[in-house]
Amino acid sequence: MILHILIVLLSVLITDPAKIGQINRLKSEAKKAFLAKDYETAARHYQYLTDSLDVQEDEVLLNLAHARFQLSDTAQALQTYQQASLSSKPAIRSAAQQQLGVIKNRQGKSEEALTHFRESIKADPANDEARYNYELLKRKLDEQKKQQQQDQQKNQDKQQEQQDKKDQQQKDDKQQQQDKKDQEKKDQEKQQDKNKPDDQKDQQQQQQQQSQEQKEQEQKKENKPSAEKLEQMKISEEKARMILEAMKNQEIQYLQQNKRKATQPKDKGKPDW
Repeated sequence: MILHILIVLLSVLITDPAKIGQINRLKSEAKKAFLAKDYETAARHYQYLTDSLDVQEDEVLLNLAHARFQLSDTAQALQTYQQASLSSKPAIRSAAQQQLGVIKNRQGKSEEALTHFRESIKADPANDEARYNYELLKRKLDEQKKQQQQDQQKNQDKQQEQQDKKDQQQKDDKQQQQDKKDQEKKDQEKQQDKNKPDDQKDQQQQQQQQSQEQKEQEQKKENKPSAEKLEQMKISEEKARMILEAMKNQEIQYLQQNKRKATQPKDKGKPDW
């Protein structure tokens, strides 16, 4: 500890008084130029202090960054503010972080800018300007996110609506095709129905003829004694046929006789009974 103090005192004693005077003069001129908005002169003096006179003061470094920022030398200002943000002094660190946030916000990097404003407030809670920038930017980002969500929802709803219309159109097209097929089928059946009566007549006649033939065959079967019955009766098939013929002849003769009786003139002198 004592050794460190001795080294500092020795360096002060060794420092050229003329150099100290030059440093103080340049600081004063740079400050005047900055206040007069002569940022180019101010930047030149501050840079000479840091580069040529090896002044390692955080205030000089921060003022150099401010001058470069006012000259719109964004790249150099950004680099100098980053160096100043490493200062051990909270006020210097807070001011540097705040300006880094301003630059990032201008570059459209809102999330990075919000982080720098937050770090500025952490370094110096009394930095009202940094707090204001933080709150303003946060509100803006929240509104943007909300708007993005709404736009995204609208796009999804629009896409869903378009998909629903497409599905409905496909469904309608399919239904129209089915209706067309059904109508064509009905027209075809209707046309077939027009040509159907003649075919049905022929079919009915064929059915009647088949039915008549079937009845005749069944009647023949009934009139024709079965081989079983003939065997039971001990009558041959030929003999049975002769008996049937005789019975038919007798029936015919009976009918003819009745017919002749019915056609003879009545005797007028006799009663009908």
